[in-house]
Amino acid sequence: MTKQQKHVMCRSCHAHCGLVVDFEDGLPTATHGDKDNPAFAGFSCIKGRRLVNHHTLPSRLLSSKKRRPDGQHYDIHWQDAAAEMAEKLQGIIAEHGPDSVAMYIGTFGYNNLNAHAYSLALMDAMGSAMKFTSVTIDQPGKGIALSCHGPWLAGPYRVDEWDGLMLVGTNPVISMNGGLGMNPAKRLFDARKRGMELIVVDPRKTESAKEADIYLQCRPGEDPLILGAIAKIILEEARYNKSFVDAEVEGLDALKATLAPFDPGKVAAHAGIDSEQLVKAAHMLSGWKRGSISVGTGPNMSGFGNATEYLNLALTSLMGHWRQAGEVKQNSGVFITPAPAIAASPGPMPAWGFGRKMRVRDLEESASGLPTGALADEILTPGEGQIKALICLGGNPMLAWPDQIKTYEAMQALDLLVCFDPRMSKTCELADYIIAPKLHYEIKGCTAAPELFGMFGAGWGFEGPYGQVSDPILDVPEGSDLCEEYQFIHRVATEMNKTLNVKSFALFGDPQEQDRQATPVPPGETPDPMASWSISLRGSPVAISDAFDDPEAHRGKMFDRPPTTVEPKPDDWQGKLDIGNPSMLAELEEISQRLAQSDSLDDQDYPFRMISRRINEVLNSSWHEDPVQSKRVGHHPAFIHPDDLADLGLSDGQVVEIESARAMISCVAKAASEVRPGCVAIPHSWGTSPNEKEDPLGQGGNTGRLSFSDRDFDRRTGIPRMSSIPIRIRAAAAG
Repeated sequence: MTKQQKHVMCRSCHAHCGLVVDFEDGLPTATHGDKDNPAFAGFSCIKGRRLVNHHTLPSRLLSSKKRRPDGQHYDIHWQDAAAEMAEKLQGIIAEHGPDSVAMYIGTFGYNNLNAHAYSLALMDAMGSAMKFTSVTIDQPGKGIALSCHGPWLAGPYRVDEWDGLMLVGTNPVISMNGGLGMNPAKRLFDARKRGMELIVVDPRKTESAKEADIYLQCRPGEDPLILGAIAKIILEEARYNKSFVDAEVEGLDALKATLAPFDPGKVAAHAGIDSEQLVKAAHMLSGWKRGSISVGTGPNMSGFGNATEYLNLALTSLMGHWRQAGEVKQNSGVFITPAPAIAASPGPMPAWGFGRKMRVRDLEESASGLPTGALADEILTPGEGQIKALICLGGNPMLAWPDQIKTYEAMQALDLLVCFDPRMSKTCELADYIIAPKLHYEIKGCTAAPELFGMFGAGWGFEGPYGQVSDPILDVPEGSDLCEEYQFIHRVATEMNKTLNVKSFALFGDPQEQDRQATPVPPGETPDPMASWSISLRGSPVAISDAFDDPEAHRGKMFDRPPTTVEPKPDDWQGKLDIGNPSMLAELEEISQRLAQSDSLDDQDYPFRMISRRINEVLNSSWHEDPVQSKRVGHHPAFIHPDDLADLGLSDGQVVEIESARAMISCVAKAASEVRPGCVAIPHSWGTSPNEKEDPLGQGGNTGRLSFSDRDFDRRTGIPRMSSIPIRIRAAAAG
């Protein structure tokens, strides 16, 4: 028996943990974390450990598919599919114009920056500006808030430096990023051991909240009120960093005046928390010399995500929790070029008003991108500018978009729907073409994507100059007909006789340099994977080809990149951080008016709130059919407090119907004392399509079906309320 170990990185989520796959006689037998990996130290989750099994699951597509008029799909060679798709696209563009073709890039599109770069280049080559992503239905407030506030070029402090951390509607121990960096459970353990304080604001006592010094189990959607009250306390008691604010911040008086109504007692009563704990949280945060606040999908999906994210940045600036001149940044970039390390801000940037206007709801492009929440209506609304074709890269709109009922109508109304997906997703079932790609361990990869996510803020990306590359460790299945996504995209461009000008993600922070260093890829022979990655990461601090030539990089390593010392602000520098942006203050004024209103938890018709969540055992929208994972989570759970179950006359394990003003879904009730009474926590991106029979003992209901895309939506990003949705609960009908 021949035994062998191969190093690879996980691509199940955006963390890209370092893994080791055991082989016996050439076949993979087990997967585990790499204990010698300098960033992850042996960490892995069940999703990563089961990743190798996706390659052989019966549900995996081994050939691309074309849809017949009767709705059935049959095999088609991917090159033939590319030729037919190119012909259809040319016809649609000739009749309806370039913007009739839209692209949606989902989570797995972001995790494959090579395919992502080529996809954007194809849209540019066709002349279409209709490029949508999952950002505007996930955490769009981040882009809006950063633009209104302005970035700090030297960046925030990192996990190992924090005196304290506040998590607002995020659970990095499970989501693997966005608050604690890589290997979050170990990071949290080590930080707590050295004395880091922790505040958590969340309606569910998450794995992260269980470790908190102060836990504010609030009503859902009240995050901006709570942060506003904390900021008010800090301002009124002069607990902020006066020297930093005087030198680097503007808008102090305007923010203070706007926060005047945010009385801690009133906020606490409205949010359902203890007022003394709220004040204690403000005092704790103001005592941190170096700290961080991380806001997650919960607040972004619950309404007023822009204001919540803006208050996060405002509090960070009030406390001066930004890296200062003379201090050292350990991560000087590996595959992504960081911003210049200067202790200064260029000031606010346009957050909207610069890009494409939508035809519906007076929406437009923003700093977070085009509003995906409007995409279904853009498909369904007739007239000039109607979207007729949609290309989905690594996304599943039928399960991920809000308002699933309208999304289903939109997918059916398209003249052309193309999905890149290794399995028959709910969106693929409606697609004209399904392009079956090679899977994770059959292609080259690198850790550029999680490094890029480090631009989101503290607790994202890597602490030091870490990087890993992976060569294929598995052959494609015998008899299969698979391609890499970028190869298919270039083939389509070749059939259309178009040159792709591929922009480098290594230069993502400098759009002008991205344009200048874009690489033309003409029709004809497609670059090989190594050449393609070199194009997609052109200008990276470490050349990707050099990384692939480095044996240590295949195991994951800290590259020999000198730390960066933060430069002082030049004498003639004008930019400042803005905590008094008029648009954001107007949102805060609107939020303050809620203090005089009753909460919808008091609604007689819909007395509960549905809140979205993630679970550790499975990904939200894919590969639930893995036998080990499905054994752990065999059906779609609705987590409900035991007291609520008792009051409703329901029992643990009973099938329940959950109804909003939009629709009803079925799930299995699961008693969960960590959920705040009055709330029902349900994993999002599960479920079936609206035309199918409910499957509560399997995939359950889709939470997107409970939402309206055209009600309670953000006027800047178009995201509707996707969490904190008013609902009612009842026992499912017999049978």
